[in-house]
Amino acid sequence: MSLPVYNCLIVDDEPPAREVLKRYIQKLPMLHLAGECSNALQVIPFLHSHPVDILFLDIRMPQLNGLELVSTLVNPPKIIFTTAFAEHALESYELQVTDYLLKPIKFERFVKAVNRAMPQPAVTSSAPESISAAKDNFLYFRADRRMIKVMLKDILYIESMKDYVKIITPGGQVITKYSMAALEAMLPATDFLRIHRSFIISVKELSAYTNTHVQLGTIELPIGKMYQHEILKNLSS
Repeated sequence: MSLPVYNCLIVDDEPPAREVLKRYIQKLPMLHLAGECSNALQVIPFLHSHPVDILFLDIRMPQLNGLELVSTLVNPPKIIFTTAFAEHALESYELQVTDYLLKPIKFERFVKAVNRAMPQPAVTSSAPESISAAKDNFLYFRADRRMIKVMLKDILYIESMKDYVKIITPGGQVITKYSMAALEAMLPATDFLRIHRSFIISVKELSAYTNTHVQLGTIELPIGKMYQHEILKNLSS
């Protein structure tokens, strides 16, 4: 069975930026470059005559910017903003776009955005040896040559320490050798939120937030630029 192919349109007034996205699209077999536009005014007639599944869209362009363009589209494709300016993240979330990529865009981050734009099949995975199933509302972590039980409701936040993570609870902290990506996959997405490359927070502990920081009681943690759009979208909903 052949894999589905998603038609992509690149819109950016800077040729070097378009070239980067074209190279990234060519690396992924599930993507097809349907076309490219140097300004937003070219997009509307293109969408009327070509099928487009994913629109990679710059924001700051002459005549009509990306935000204005999206607001005019009746049945838009999946929108992934590609911009050098972080300050538009809050406004973009209100347009219900799929993702918000900051230039220079890393390929890994590009792939993550593409995955969000495509329908996700149900997946199953077995728990690593060092952790039990999160469905039981607790996890076991190997630390100090023993397995330590941590209740999910007690976790305030988790901090990355290179090859280790530090799990902060009201009763203290547990330091264990584990990756943030693997731990994030084990935690219930409704209860925990990745806000930064180095931080995962408990949503119920959140007391306040801005465009750049979250507050857990007296603790203030930064929101990473690459996570900003998704965080603002999740917290506002």
